Amino acid sequence: MSMLRSVLILAAIGTALPATAQQAVPTSAPVLTDGTLLDVSATGKATRVPDIATIRSGVVSQAATAAAALSDNAQRMTRVVAALRRAGVADRDIQTAQIQLQPQYRYAENQPPAITGYQASNSVSVRFRDVGKSGAILDALVAQGANQIDGPTLSVDAADAALDEARTDAIRRARARADLYARAAGLRVDRILLISEDGGQLPQPPMPMLQMARAAKMADSTPVAAGEQDLTVDVAVRFLLR
Repeated sequence: MSMLRSVLILAAIGTALPATAQQAVPTSAPVLTDGTLLDVSATGKATRVPDIATIRSGVVSQAATAAAALSDNAQRMTRVVAALRRAGVADRDIQTAQIQLQPQYRYAENQPPAITGYQASNSVSVRFRDVGKSGAILDALVAQGANQIDGPTLSVDAADAALDEARTDAIRRARARADLYARAAGLRVDRILLISEDGGQLPQPPMPMLQMARAAKMADSTPVAAGEQDLTVDVAVRFLLR
């Protein structure tokens, strides 16, 4: 019985050993020992002439009562929108931006504020697809009662294609910089290990607000120059040098 018990114990140990050997042994990530890592950041650029102008135009009215301020504002704003449509601006390019009605106060020392009247305002965001005509349209808006204009903001309609061009330029610049570092270190670029993009940059330069009186007379059309804009993409690229 003693010998039989010993044989059974040894058999149990023998069958347990393969199971133990089959257990997965965690291993650390491979360590690069035959190359050098190089991280490079680069900015790619594509230049375009803006083909869209966006402005915010509206009417500010003041009256003794809220109803009178809103009524005057609505009549003048209707003429402004009609002028935009006559100028060829599509309905999809005209969007209400903000409507406000606020009391106007008179302040005196040691007295509560007293309401002296009301101010109503209504503004629309307008997108012009012909930048060259935007100046003439601005003049027409003022003639029809618009007394508040903010803009224009110039942008590029087909921005995706321009950004793809900037991405290609960014990778080209990153590779040229990597080749420079590799030559300086007596190495060569073997391959790219990682590419990361920070995102495309669409320039939206802030423009000053123009406050125009309703009775303003302009001999010439308001000039709007499109100029050029740079659309950029930032990338980070990891290279393997050998």
